Amino acid sequence: MRAQLAGDTFHGHGADTTRHDGARHGRMAEQFLTLQQGTEESEQGSSMAVFKLDNVEDLYEIGTILGSGHFGQVREVRERATGALWAGKFLKLKKSAGSRLGLERKSVEKEVEILQGLQHQNIMGLKDVFESRAEVVLIIELIKGGELFDFIAEKENLTETEAIEFMKQILEGVDYMHQKNVGHFDLKPENIMLSDKHAPHPDIKIIDFGMAHRFVQGEEYKSLGGTPQYIAPEIINYEPLGTAADMWSIGVITYILLSGLSPFQGETDEETLRNIVAMNYEFEPHFFGQTSNMAKDFIQKLLVKVQSERMTAEECLIHPWIKPLNRNQIAKRNRSSINMKNFKKFNARRKWKMSFNMVSACNRFSRLQILCKARGLETQELRECESDQEDSGTKPASLLRRRLSSSS
Repeated sequence: MRAQLAGDTFHGHGADTTRHDGARHGRMAEQFLTLQQGTEESEQGSSMAVFKLDNVEDLYEIGTILGSGHFGQVREVRERATGALWAGKFLKLKKSAGSRLGLERKSVEKEVEILQGLQHQNIMGLKDVFESRAEVVLIIELIKGGELFDFIAEKENLTETEAIEFMKQILEGVDYMHQKNVGHFDLKPENIMLSDKHAPHPDIKIIDFGMAHRFVQGEEYKSLGGTPQYIAPEIINYEPLGTAADMWSIGVITYILLSGLSPFQGETDEETLRNIVAMNYEFEPHFFGQTSNMAKDFIQKLLVKVQSERMTAEECLIHPWIKPLNRNQIAKRNRSSINMKNFKKFNARRKWKMSFNMVSACNRFSRLQILCKARGLETQELRECESDQEDSGTKPASLLRRRLSSSS
C-alpha cells in the first residue's frame, strides 16, 4: 500500500548515508525489482496437503459472491449438514504447464498444507479442500469484520492501550506460526482482519498464506516476494530468510498504526527499497508527539537490520509496551494515543489506491476484450486471452508483487 502522505519521505538516523552507500543501495533496489520479476523459487520437501475429490456442492450450498480476484471467486457457502456459514474460495487451476490460465497446483498445495497445520484463534481457519480437474475449492472461515485498519479509522480516537489489544492478538497469531516454523512473508494491513467488528472484543484474523513458507531444519530459504514498504532488508538483499522477516513487517505496521505514516515509503518502489536497506527512518515529533517512549522502543527493536538482533514475537509479547511491568508504565501508556487525524488520511489514501488499481485493471481487461473480439477469437480463446493479459510478466516468485500492486 503506497498510501503515505505526499512528500513525507523519511531520511534519518540508523544508517551511514554517504554518497557511496546511496549508490550501492540504489543498485540493490534495482537488482531486487529486476530479480523479483523473473526468479522462481524451487520448493523443497513433499506436500502433505489433503484434498477431497467429492463434489463440493453435495456438501455445501453455494451462495453469493463475496469477492473476486485474478484466479477465481470467494463465495459464501452453507454447510448442508449443520447449516454453518463458511467462505468458499474457488481457484482455477492451470490446464497445462505452459498455460497462463489459472494457478499452478503446486502453489495451492503449499498454501493448503500450511493452513491445515495451523489452528489458532487469530489465524484464518481452513475446514475443507475440494479438487476437480479444473479448480480447487478451499472452505475457509467466514470473516465478516473487514480490515483492522478500516475498523480503527472509523473511530474518533484510540489510546495506545486500545491499540495494544489488537497488536497483542497479532503477535499471538504470529508467535504461534513461528513456533510451527512457518513464516508468513506477507504481513500488511490488508491481511489483518476482524472476525466480527460488532463484537465487544473483536478477534484478529491473519489471512492470505499464499507467500507463507514452512522451514525445514538445515534448509536455506530465499525469496524475492513482498510488498515494497513492508519487506525486510534481507529480502531485498536476497539473503537467507527466517521468521524474523515477519517481525520487521510488524515493526512497520506498528509505526503506521501510531503515526499514520509509512516509515520507508518513497516516491517510487526503488526509493522505498533504498530507504529500507539504508535504514532511513525517524520518529518525527510532529507525527509522534502523542506516542509513548515505550512504543518507540518497541518499534526500534523490530526495525533492526541484523535478523538475529530483532525481537521475536515471543519477546514482543513481554515487552513493557505490550506487558507493562509497573503502574507507572501503565499510566504512561494510557496517556498516549495514536495520531488519528493522520491515520485516517493514510487509510483513506490506501483505500483510494486500491480502488484506483482495481478500476485500472478492469479497464485494461475491457480494452483487451475488444481487441480479442476484433481478432475474431472464439469464447474460450477470449477467456484465455484475458487471462494471458492478466498474468503477463508474472511468475510465482513475484506473485506477491502483483497482489500487492493491487493494494499498494
